[in-house]
Amino acid sequence: MYIDSHCHLDRINLEKLGTSLPELIDHARSRDVHKMLCVSIDLDQFEEMDRVTQGFDGVSLSAGVHPLHVDEQPYNEARLRQAAARSRVVAIGETGLDYYYSRDHIDAQHESFAGHLRLAGELGLPVIVHTRDAREDTLQLIDQHGNPQTAGVLHCFTESLEMAMAALELNYMISFSGIITFKNAEALREVVKAVPLERLLIETDAPYLAPVPYRGKQNQPAYVVEVAQCVADLKGVSKEAVAEITRENFHRLFSKA
Repeated sequence: MYIDSHCHLDRINLEKLGTSLPELIDHARSRDVHKMLCVSIDLDQFEEMDRVTQGFDGVSLSAGVHPLHVDEQPYNEARLRQAAARSRVVAIGETGLDYYYSRDHIDAQHESFAGHLRLAGELGLPVIVHTRDAREDTLQLIDQHGNPQTAGVLHCFTESLEMAMAALELNYMISFSGIITFKNAEALREVVKAVPLERLLIETDAPYLAPVPYRGKQNQPAYVVEVAQCVADLKGVSKEAVAEITRENFHRLFSKA
C-alpha cells in the first residue's frame, strides 16, 4: 500500500480532468494508494477543504498557512489552534519560508513559521515545512522553535544534500515528489540516494508537479506510484519495499493518522 504524504485534493480541477473526487480517490486506490494527507495552505479555505474531503476513509488533513500567503493571512494562533482541533488533522502546516519570488515579507514569514512550530510542539503534532531559497533561516527557526520529539518533514524537497543532512540531524524526515523524475533533476536524485529510506517519504503535491510520464498534466495521488518507482530505482530496491518503508515512516511521523 502506498501513501501520498502530501497532496491538495481541494485544489485539483476535477472538471478539467472530467472526473469527480470519489472517482479520483477510487483511481488512486486501484493503484494501491490507500492513504493520503490533504495539506492546508490557507486557513480561509480550511473549512472548504475539510468539507470536500469528508467521508473518505484514509484521507487525513493538516492545518496551516503557506509562507506565500502570510501577507494576507498573518499568523493567528487562535485560528490555527481551532483548525488543528479537528479530529482528522494530523499535522501543522504547510508552513515555512519561501524567498524565491521576493524577500519583501521575510519578517511576516518568520513570525508565522515560528508560531506554527511552537504551536505544533505544544499540541504534539509534526510540522510540514515548505522551504525554498531559505536554507539557513529554515534550519535556524526549526532549531530555535521546533520540538525535536514531534519534529516534521521538509516536503517536496529540492534543496542541497547539506540541508537534507542538517534536517535529519534535527529529527526531520525528507519527502520527495515527482520532481525527482524530471530530466534536469540529477542533483536531486543524488540527494535521494543519500537520504536513508527510513527517513524518507513520498508525495505528489497534487495537483502540481506531475511525475514523468505525466509531466505537464494535473497531478493526482495515483501518481505517487511513479515517485516510489523512481526512489526504488535509485536505491536498488523494489517499489514494494519503498511502499512498505515509506508507509511505516508516515505512520511513525503522523501518528494520529
